[in-house]
Amino acid sequence: MKYGYSRVSTLGQELEVQKEKLQAEGCDMIIEEKFTGTKMERPQFSKLLKELKKGDTLVVTKLDRLARNVREGIDVVEDLFNKGVRVHVLNVGLLENTTMGRFFLQTMLAVAEMERNMIVERTQEGKAIAKQREDFREGRPKKYKKTQIEHALKLLETHSYMQVEDITGISKSTLIRAKKRQEQLNQ
Repeated sequence: MKYGYSRVSTLGQELEVQKEKLQAEGCDMIIEEKFTGTKMERPQFSKLLKELKKGDTLVVTKLDRLARNVREGIDVVEDLFNKGVRVHVLNVGLLENTTMGRFFLQTMLAVAEMERNMIVERTQEGKAIAKQREDFREGRPKKYKKTQIEHALKLLETHSYMQVEDITGISKSTLIRAKKRQEQLNQ
């Protein structure tokens, strides 16, 4: 049997492109998962690994769908080879249980791990540069200006939360947090 495995790291990402490629490859069953690749204990993947048997083929679109680092990737593929399962990586080809096949696997996994580490490094470097700016604030930007919040809090003196929310568009929960902060500052 030919199994396809598609994975994205976050709930906001889509699996469609991977699924289309796996369907075009003729996979009998496609397993989908939205789970970070930094952890090997991915529920659907673990279940699939137990289900695979001799003569089956596991198809993935890219090597980093299997693992994020060299050691884990080698372990996964070696376990599959030992079970008699073929591994087909669409952007690489069929991985074989030969000296050259193992060399190629190790090289490709090392490159994938290096790419991921470089992305993390660049992100951290960008954040370090941003932190040097005087106006740097960690996290999501504020949705409302200080004057908007102050106006809404002033309206709360004569209106209900629901009325102020209707007038300003600022949610009740945001108003409650702002009111608590204001009360703490006034103490």
